[in-house]
Amino acid sequence: MTARKAPEPARTASGLELRPVYGPSDVSGDGGSPGEYPFLRGPYETMYLERRWTMRQFAGFGGPEETNQRFRFLLDQGQQGLSTAFDMPTLMGYDADHPRARGEVGREGVSVSTIEDMEVLFAEIPLDRVTTSMTVNCTASILLAMYLAIAERRGIPWDRLGGTIQNDMLKEFIAQKEWICPPEPSVRIVADMIEFCAREAPRWHAVSISGYHIREAGSTAVQEVAFTLADGIAYVEEVVRRGRLAADDFGHRLSFFFDVHNDFFEEIAKLRAARRLWARIMRERFGAKRDEACRLRMHAQTAGVTLTAQQPLNNVVRVALQALAGVLGGVQSLHTNSFDETLALPTEQSAMVALRTQQILAEESGVANLVDPLGGSYAIETLTDEIEAKAQAYIDEIDRRGGMIAAIDQGYPQLEIAEAAYREQQRFDAGEKVIVGVNRYQAQEERPLEILRIPLEIEDRQSDRVRRFKRSRNAAQARESLAAVRAAAQSGENLLPPLIRAVRDGCSVGEISDVYRAVFGEYRDPAHL
Repeated sequence: MTARKAPEPARTASGLELRPVYGPSDVSGDGGSPGEYPFLRGPYETMYLERRWTMRQFAGFGGPEETNQRFRFLLDQGQQGLSTAFDMPTLMGYDADHPRARGEVGREGVSVSTIEDMEVLFAEIPLDRVTTSMTVNCTASILLAMYLAIAERRGIPWDRLGGTIQNDMLKEFIAQKEWICPPEPSVRIVADMIEFCAREAPRWHAVSISGYHIREAGSTAVQEVAFTLADGIAYVEEVVRRGRLAADDFGHRLSFFFDVHNDFFEEIAKLRAARRLWARIMRERFGAKRDEACRLRMHAQTAGVTLTAQQPLNNVVRVALQALAGVLGGVQSLHTNSFDETLALPTEQSAMVALRTQQILAEESGVANLVDPLGGSYAIETLTDEIEAKAQAYIDEIDRRGGMIAAIDQGYPQLEIAEAAYREQQRFDAGEKVIVGVNRYQAQEERPLEILRIPLEIEDRQSDRVRRFKRSRNAAQARESLAAVRAAAQSGENLLPPLIRAVRDGCSVGEISDVYRAVFGEYRDPAHL
């Protein structure tokens, strides 16, 4: 009789081998208590018992009027914080009236070219009572300057502003590919913003170190943790190197942003591992003595790359599963994707369903009534240890290569992610990876969804608004302010004070970005990539 072949072991999405059952011998030791270093079980002692996670839905489309209306709708529906998506011209440093902006204005985010646009975007929104997140990177310094300037106009002190600007340029070179300048000056600008906010806007997070886009580009969960924390190390090194701030002075103002995928237990373990690993990095590598400086706080977003155009209502289930993993992993704020986002920007109805998903978790499921309810699970603790160890091995390799900027120049993280994405595609092509409704359980006919459409006239309206604004400003004053930005860029002084002056005097996103292009040069991917 032929012996039956043993089945292949199950694996997580990152390829970690799973055993059917875990026990006490698999766990390395005590995870400690929530709110205590190294924060494995959560950054705060009481977690959601006293305060729920912030429900921060991403929104942005058309002109500032349309997005302001969506902001106020979401706040009326119970959202507690704003999260701003900008269109591609704004992200890349081109005004709405620039030829390169043609066809893209307001298409996948809100169009902001001038301080007038920023005023309209946040009209009737109490900036000192609502926290704001802005997802923008290579033009982040300019958008932050505009936000500070409109708060100043409204008489709101900067120390009362709470929020986050993404501003993570290193992950752009690794994954998202939206940049102006090379890595060195880009990191310099990030460090300028960290220093400025530490002094002038102490409640503001000047960078949100982002694994989300690394994961969306095809990385594994292990790579997401490793490359995100390696980017964080590079920013801390740059600020500390200047000698004006120690890790204890700004570590508590760093925030992190992670993706949450479908592999439920791996995703929970990933978030826990990232917290513990970062705490140890800050204490052991950078000498942080204050627990607050070692505490990793995170925003998370459900995984856009897992959503399907086929049977899009299935995405409601995927988003709920991912949101639950985020909450059980201990996030501080959360965005849940809308089910129609593979087809277009979310409609008002689909955005409300996404928000209600979080509210049902918070109010009906009972998951917020326990702190780290999966802590002590043999399987979760083992996965957490494995992810942490493998992520540390990647960080060690990046150190060996000379740090993250050198590793990017060598193409190391980019190629590692490309390999991981290729392996995942092979699994799908072979039928080993099942996506319900796509390569299994297909439906013959599907009713088309009503999707959000951006009127073409919005582009003309935005272009006209920018041209009128530029004609009406004091041109000589704007030229003088731009010259001050150029001088600061060349001298190495902190860019934020001249940037705030420049946007006050009417300089636009595109004009300031052109100064960056002229002084710092424009980046191109290494040829071997």
